[in-house]
Amino acid sequence: MKHTAIYARVSTSEQSHASQVPDLERWVETHSGPIVHYDDTASGRTMQRPGWQDLEANIRVGKVAQLVVWRLDRLGRTAAGLTALFDELRQRNINLVSIKDGLDLSTPAGMLMANVLASVAQFEAEVISERIKAGVAKAKADGKQWGGSKPGRRKVSQEQLQVIKQLKLNGTPVTRIAKAVGLSRPTIYDVLRQG
Repeated sequence: MKHTAIYARVSTSEQSHASQVPDLERWVETHSGPIVHYDDTASGRTMQRPGWQDLEANIRVGKVAQLVVWRLDRLGRTAAGLTALFDELRQRNINLVSIKDGLDLSTPAGMLMANVLASVAQFEAEVISERIKAGVAKAKADGKQWGGSKPGRRKVSQEQLQVIKQLKLNGTPVTRIAKAVGLSRPTIYDVLRQG
């Protein structure tokens, strides 16, 4: 018997699926039939994720009737990967519903919107990456050196604080911020907690 697949993903172990769960649960309450949940904690830049691979295997053997996600970027962040997925789902007569995006692949308008959103997701990922590189380049040009604090003591420069806060405002994950400024994730969390 075919089921509806509910897929949730976060990028890092510091993040939680909690923000996605209420909307997904509300959707489940208004729909009938068997439902199977698939979860991942992995980057959206790759489709090589354990939960996704289980889901994909069930798609390929014809066990999935519909795929429901909280937002389209939970599926992935590359336009090529998402567009290929949309085509595969349509070929297999599997509908895709993205709750927050108001997307339904069963319509031509929904398919057009899905492709536009896939391009936007990739664009956002590239912009974040460019901002990180620009922040690091500026700090280096200003003569700042990062990383290598002694145990028990962390030294965070004013420039690092500014870059950390700006990247966080832009929605950059803590792991990527830590890499960009050359500090540990716990240090980034301390900085963000202190405001």
